[in-house]
Amino acid sequence: MNKEDNLKFSLNVASVAGIFSVTIALLLLLNFLQMARSKPLDSNALIALVQRLNKEPNNDELKKEIRDFDLLARKAYFNTQWQVKTGGTLLLFGAIVLVLALRVYYGLKSKIGEPDAITENEFTKRLLTQRWVMILGLVIFALGLGASFISVDHLGKYEVDESKAETTSAEQSKGIEVIEVGQNPKASQPVSTNQPAKEQTAAAQAPNQSTEVKQGKPVQEGKAAGAVAPTEGKATVAGAAAETTLKFPGSDAIKANSPGFRGPFGAGVSFHKNIPLDFDVASGKNILWKVPVPKNSFNSPVIWGNKLFLSGADKLVHEVYCFDRNSGKLLWSQQADKIQGSPAGAPTVTEDTGYAASSLTTDGNMVYAIFANGDIICFDMDGKRIWARNLGMPDNHYGHASSLIMWKDKVYVQYDNNKTHKLIALNTLTGATVWETNRNVKISWASPILANINGKFQVILSSDPLVAGYDAETGKELWNVKCMSGEVGSSPTYGSGLVFAANEYAKLVALDPVKGTQVWESTEYMPEVASLVSANGLVFLGTSYGVLACYDAKTGKKCWEKEDGPGFYSSPVVTDNKLFTIDTNGKMRIYEAAKEMKLLGESNLGEKITTTPAFTEGRMYIRTPKFLYCMGKK
Repeated sequence: MNKEDNLKFSLNVASVAGIFSVTIALLLLLNFLQMARSKPLDSNALIALVQRLNKEPNNDELKKEIRDFDLLARKAYFNTQWQVKTGGTLLLFGAIVLVLALRVYYGLKSKIGEPDAITENEFTKRLLTQRWVMILGLVIFALGLGASFISVDHLGKYEVDESKAETTSAEQSKGIEVIEVGQNPKASQPVSTNQPAKEQTAAAQAPNQSTEVKQGKPVQEGKAAGAVAPTEGKATVAGAAAETTLKFPGSDAIKANSPGFRGPFGAGVSFHKNIPLDFDVASGKNILWKVPVPKNSFNSPVIWGNKLFLSGADKLVHEVYCFDRNSGKLLWSQQADKIQGSPAGAPTVTEDTGYAASSLTTDGNMVYAIFANGDIICFDMDGKRIWARNLGMPDNHYGHASSLIMWKDKVYVQYDNNKTHKLIALNTLTGATVWETNRNVKISWASPILANINGKFQVILSSDPLVAGYDAETGKELWNVKCMSGEVGSSPTYGSGLVFAANEYAKLVALDPVKGTQVWESTEYMPEVASLVSANGLVFLGTSYGVLACYDAKTGKKCWEKEDGPGFYSSPVVTDNKLFTIDTNGKMRIYEAAKEMKLLGESNLGEKITTTPAFTEGRMYIRTPKFLYCMGKK
């Protein structure tokens, strides 16, 4: 093309880019105005339906209508987010093309021919014209880009007070309160006057199944951050006095118990047998005992030996409970209070998350609990307070829900919230930070799992957009796959040499943790809250809209599906080659964990259930909003 053709071409490109940018900017502004008017997180229609449900709690049609309405609202919300992000990108692209085309146009125009005579007024007019074109383009770009940022900021009202937000790492380290093992301060006395004898399971005492660690006097407050991380095999805390020998459980001891959310290593697979296939609350069939839980919360039972642990909390009081798993007797109850660095105010939480959604973890020596305000606390098995600290108030618009998990001398915290995204490893003896790894992800409500991959344990996390594995000893990221999106609440699992992860509005994926690659994916059924479980070469999941599905672990081929009640928040668990599921209405169905669907048993607690059951030999434990149940054959 000659110069005149180039001039026309650049002007046409500039015109098209300008029209394109103006159109995108106007659409983003309209999107913002629509979202500001409709308030996607405050649907009056949904609130009205929920209020009706409070008056008609047994109206199943109304419950289905609420679920359908909520599902549509969520889909609209994520669709709007996608539109805003895409629009912002397109606007930036259009603005860049517009600026470049205008630059080329005026550059060519100044070189074509020699002007006969340019008066001072004509020259000034040309400069002003160029300047106003640029100013107009920048104004349009700024308005559209501003609208895109404002449109995705409608969760801002859930932000915590900055004055109560998380402290710096140095302040966190100084905020560790450590009490000597063996001390018995008044504030830490168990409520029970009957101190149970220390119990060890046979599995925990098995030779070559545990790691010995000598625990002496912990380091003084303010120096805990400088404690030396324990070496492989043995660790002695600085300043040791009279030493007490502790044994960290090995894999066999962990499998013999249920030390955290979804059992051993958080994978959802238990190793106990002879669990009853049905029960009846009214007649007492296979109900060994039922006891009230002092404070309602949504964490699940964890078990070591003969002791079962839960936590409960409201806006003012946070507590940890220890029950005798054989009788249901409350052995002790301790408050998580007077913790240095703990925020004065309570965080913003929703009713279905609360202040103690995270399940505890235990290693048979101590038990660890975390609450929605970032307080984490450790007690020994008799209820004596060992250490406590605050990790910083989580900026979480529903409430912190990731559960704890432990291995050897470390307890792991997935701390992915709106402002902080990291995996933290704390020393189980002192609460000091051993390491923390920053993560390039968004907020997550999923919980970490542990997997032995090629003889080395990894901590595996799922968030938007990454599923990733970290060295359990060092915290180094070993692999990641970008495959998740949305508000991730379903935890991953491991089986058949693969990691499985899923989330509603994203997809179900199988990942190779050795190569760090995706093996297969499916977008038909995805969970919202309930986590995945893999056993016998299969993967099982339950959706929030009531579908239970089974897939081949290696190929992703769907083996069977069943619409199974109102929906699942409780995660499916496999034990004794049986799949245990509980829907939100409290109906339990037990299937054979096989490629062919076979229903083995069906029972109903008659209470809303969102927690996940825990198992020991011949027994199953379920927490409801008011009670703790033990099922077993009499």
